[in-house]
Amino acid sequence: MFDPISRYYTLEIATFTRSDGRVIVYKRRRFLPQADAMTVLAEVTVTQGDRLDLITARTLGAPEQFWRVCDANNAMHPADLTTEIGRVLRIQMPQAQV
Repeated sequence: MFDPISRYYTLEIATFTRSDGRVIVYKRRRFLPQADAMTVLAEVTVTQGDRLDLITARTLGAPEQFWRVCDANNAMHPADLTTEIGRVLRIQMPQAQV
């Protein structure tokens, strides 16, 4: 259902049966991990024109891994991380998928 590098890949699949008997299949909710418990790979200072996909392409080699920067910086809204020039962002060490 999800690519192995997706933040949703390891989430449990659940079902809900409606009163009309129809079964709804869904992924369980994902909670943000504790950023202070993560291993920091690098710190990056935001510069003019930076975007999370560009930052993760440079640091992790994968632009679609922007969610790792969000997790490491306790961010719910990715765009907020690059609005302040000079902000230092933590880049977490990729964790093995289980």
